[in-house]
Amino acid sequence: MELTPEVKKRIDDMSYYDLLYGWRFSHAGNEMFQGESGQYYSERMFKMRDEISNDEHVRISKAIGWER
Repeated sequence: MELTPEVKKRIDDMSYYDLLYGWRFSHAGNEMFQGESGQYYSERMFKMRDEISNDEHVRISKAIGWER
């Protein structure tokens, strides 16, 4: 998907929880994870991951879980 200003803002407004949730549970082929937007999404999520402690990451990951 093209990284339009609207798509970039939507990604920028997401918390680490929201980004990880989307990464974990979005359906295969979701346009958000393809092309420019996919590249930006992953870069933003991993940058945010690097800015929090491992304990915080684990807390968020456990809160999300692995089943919907």
